[in-house]
Amino acid sequence: MAIARKRQISLSDTRYYHCISRCVRKAYLCGIDKHTGQSYEHRREWVEDKIIMLASIFCIDVCAYAVMSNHTHIILHVDNNKANRLNDKAIALRWHKAFKGTLLTQRFVKNEVLSTVELQLAKSSIGEYRSRLMDISWFMRSLNEYIARKANKEDNCKGRFWEGRFKSQALLDESALVACMAYVDLNPIRAGTASSPENSNYTSIKKRIAAAQNAKQPRSLFRFAGLTTKHTVNGLPFELNSYLNLVDKTGRCIKTDKTGYIDHSLPPLLEQLNICPENWLKITSRFTKVFHGAVGKPDAIDRYCEHQHFKRRSNLKNCEKLLA
Repeated sequence: MAIARKRQISLSDTRYYHCISRCVRKAYLCGIDKHTGQSYEHRREWVEDKIIMLASIFCIDVCAYAVMSNHTHIILHVDNNKANRLNDKAIALRWHKAFKGTLLTQRFVKNEVLSTVELQLAKSSIGEYRSRLMDISWFMRSLNEYIARKANKEDNCKGRFWEGRFKSQALLDESALVACMAYVDLNPIRAGTASSPENSNYTSIKKRIAAAQNAKQPRSLFRFAGLTTKHTVNGLPFELNSYLNLVDKTGRCIKTDKTGYIDHSLPPLLEQLNICPENWLKITSRFTKVFHGAVGKPDAIDRYCEHQHFKRRSNLKNCEKLLA
């Protein structure tokens, strides 16, 4: 039986989650349908644009994404501190960018005079919006429902476009996070649709490389902040150059016409995370097949399962073997 979504999300254990959405049967999100020859490549832009738009509204950051022919990968970071820090008007304004809200919340943001009861009702609705703006399920729902409606309209059909619900994996520590990010960023290379990260269209890695060439980081993605301390800005706990170097070397090894392992000097990021090259290639090539459910070092898995009252630790053996 599937685990309820609210039981999979535990912000006390981690704010990072890997979400996967797949199309039903032979429905095509993007790419070219081999049966009909029809191209759906233009839909990749729909997905990418919607992901970026939602990231600007929700208090949820996008760490990585890849838009594939019949599925999407997104790694999200929940910024609940930001959601709780914003005032009521800021929350309402964000919500109204994607949803209508209520008549009272619309009047509230316009600074119209409300009665005591009306103000209480408006603030109650805004409290619900605040909760939703840091809810991964609402983020994914807003993305998938929009794409499904638009695709069905284009195909002149009705019915389910996505599988029942998106899959979610909790990424419990830095090792799990960087491995999953590399897995997502290298998806097109493994699929044979791109020759290198910088040529991987509709992926986060291409955006990061393009911005890095101008010594910048894309505003639409969660930034790399390096080793975090109390005095550093909020961001991914890695150095950008180290991550890009690691992804580049890994991509050269997992191309379909090449085999082997990273035979150069161990990239600094792998040394920092204590992951051997052989394990790294296995993880980044088969992340979702090797790991089912929450991912992290064994002690992180234990804490997560204890907090969530899970009796089984399905990933423990592979986590011990590949991440410990």
